[in-house]
This record gives sequence, C-alpha cells and structure tokens, in this order.
Amino acid sequence: MDHFTYKNGVLHAEDVPLPALAEAVGTPFYCYSTATLQRHYRIFAEALAGLDVGIYYAVKANDNLAVIRTLANEGAGADVVSEGEIRKVHAAGVAPDKIVFSGVGKTRSEMAFALETGILQFNVESEPELEALSDVAQARNASVDIAIRINPDVDAGTHHKISTGRKENKFGIPWPEARSTFAKAATLPGINVRGVAIHIGSQLTQLGPFERAFEIAVDAVRQLRNDGHQIDRLDLGGGLGVPYGVADPPSPSDYGDMVKRVTAGLDCRLMFEPGRLIVANAGILVTRVIYVKPSADKTFVITDAAMNDLIRPTLYSAYHEVIPVLQARSTGTPRTVDIVGPVCETGDILAENRDISVPLADDLLVLRTAGAYAAVMASTYNARPLVAEVMVRGTAHAVVRERQTYEALLSTNTLPDWLSP
Repeated sequence: MDHFTYKNGVLHAEDVPLPALAEAVGTPFYCYSTATLQRHYRIFAEALAGLDVGIYYAVKANDNLAVIRTLANEGAGADVVSEGEIRKVHAAGVAPDKIVFSGVGKTRSEMAFALETGILQFNVESEPELEALSDVAQARNASVDIAIRINPDVDAGTHHKISTGRKENKFGIPWPEARSTFAKAATLPGINVRGVAIHIGSQLTQLGPFERAFEIAVDAVRQLRNDGHQIDRLDLGGGLGVPYGVADPPSPSDYGDMVKRVTAGLDCRLMFEPGRLIVANAGILVTRVIYVKPSADKTFVITDAAMNDLIRPTLYSAYHEVIPVLQARSTGTPRTVDIVGPVCETGDILAENRDISVPLADDLLVLRTAGAYAAVMASTYNARPLVAEVMVRGTAHAVVRERQTYEALLSTNTLPDWLSP
C-alpha cells in the first residue's frame, strides 16, 4: 500500500494534487510520501517484533536527506557504502553509533573518516580490507568493531546484475574458507570481531534463497563460537523485494516469521539493512508528455523524463507501472506504445510495449515505484540538469532537492589556461 491515490479523478500524493505540484515545481520531478515511508518502516519493524534487532536503512537506495531524516525519526540507523553517504547521514541527524559501513572497496581515507567521526560497525569483505583497517585503526590508537561478510554461494534468483551472494560475485568471502579470515582478524591490532554479515542480493521475490543463506550464516556463527570467537551480532542484510507491478513478493510478516524460525536460540543481535523495501513504493516520477509519435510498427509517447532520470529500465530491463495523473485519460481504447525520453539513445525507454490509452501532448504521467534507485542513480547525460525532488506530508509539500540550473551544470566545468579567451 502507498499514499498515491485518485481523488475525484485526479492523482494525489497524500492530500496534494499532482497537477498543482507540477505547476509549482515543473516537470519532471520525483515525489516522496512521508506517510508511505513511515508505514513501510513500521511494518518491517513490526514483523521482527520480539527479536533483539537493529534496522539500518540502506542509504544507497535513496540518499535524500529528507528521506534519511524521516526514517531516522522512526528509529532507523543507516547502512552506508562510502564517505559521502556517511556525511549525508550525519547531515540528516543519524547518530554515529547507528551507522554500519558496508561495501567492497573502502579506501583507507574513508576508513579514517569513519573512525574519526565514529560508527557502530565495519562490514569487512576481504583480507586485504581487513589488514588495511587494522593499519588505519592502529595508526590512530583506535579499536573498531567488525563483522566479516561471508559469501554463501546462494543464487538469489534475481537479475544477475543485482545478485551478490554467489561465488562468482565480488562480495564477501566464501564460506567456510572465511573461517581462516576470522582467525586472522582475531590476531590483528585494533580489530574487535563481533559479527557475521551476509547479503545475497536485491529484489528477492521468494523466501527460499533467504532461508538457505540465513541457515548457512547461523551455522557459521555456531562454528565460529566453537572456534573461540565471541560472535554476538548477525547482520542479515536486506534484499526483500517490492511489487513493481509484475511480481508479488513475500510480505514482511512472512519474512519475519522465517527469520524467527531460522535464528531461534542463537542469542545474537540481528541486524537488517532494508532499502528498496522501505522507499521504492514511497516515491514516484512525474513526467509530462511532449509528443505522441506514431510510426509504422508502434506508437512512441515521448516524455520530458528520460533514462538519465530513471535508468533502471535501461540498465536492468526493469518494469515500472505507468498511470495517468488524470484518471479520465485511462478510459480510451488501449494501444501498444513505448514510453520514451528525449535522450539520444535507442535504449532511452521508460516503459516498453505497454497497452494504455494513448495520452495527449502536455498530459502528466506517473512512473510508480520510483523511490529507490531513481534519483540516486540519475545523471546529467545529454547536458540534462538533475530534476527536483519533492516530499509531501498531508497537505504540505517541500522541495527537498532543487532542480539543477543550467548555470550550476556549467559551473562543474573549467577551461585550462591555454583555452581561455
């Protein structure tokens, strides 16, 4: 459920009519619903009730400060993968002791920044990273808590570009070979081995892969304790899918029941890093039709949003439901169309082979489930400025990222002396 609904035939974000927002901020723009963010976080937290749990929002899904602050106000920590994300969550008010630093390629300077500003835990993904972290900690006379991410070689059954738990993926250390890495970590200065981490991919729509991976992780905790390690944290990552319109993933309550069954009696603090699950359906992309272009084989609906605003369909062949802002526009005879942007790439397709009532030029369309991996992956390709992000709460709205101006876009470039006039 989300809070984007038709009222008297006009699509609203909570209690704000989208035509009024389009008039106020221009198109295209992203729109986030506070009520939906809160609802999704609470449902996930409730599914894990009764467990010793920490929930750390995966900032890579949407790093807007207003989104992070809204979730922090609900009690969420943050799962980050770069110094930039650490700085963002600090700016949003997340406490240092609620930050988990993940990622396969942390640099020494990023490690130093995290140590200086304080975080809860590093999730270590390789022996070279472990050694570097020990060096950085030792140089600062510091001590840091870590979990080591194991790779269980479990196929998540998702698109190969978002699978992270197979042995051919770059993430984690294969289990059981990782036992030697835990043994090494126990000897290194500045390192406190506290946990096992695991994450097998994104947008999982079945519980089976989760359960297989979690069973491996639970068994790893028990083996490592037998080896003498004081393991008291188990980081189970994120990855639970959302309905983009073509799949019906498990509910958070079913996921929570599975977690409770698999981890029963383990006596670990469980850590979770949901991202897409919380923010995807809390956001939409609103775009305006520029032209409708019939051709011999199909009809193209050309919009002012493009692949640089929502790259998922181009990158992953991802599906986003498309609906009109004015409900009356959906009542005509359907025709098969491609909804495309103005970028000079054949792959600039937002929705392909959709049977819809053909809109008119200047109509507003909405691409649903655009709260995750949309604005955060946007670019200025074709010298297209980054578009506005808007958050609504009830009848109120606020621009939470201004539309980039052409002046700001040009200011990122400079001419060398030999090319100056």
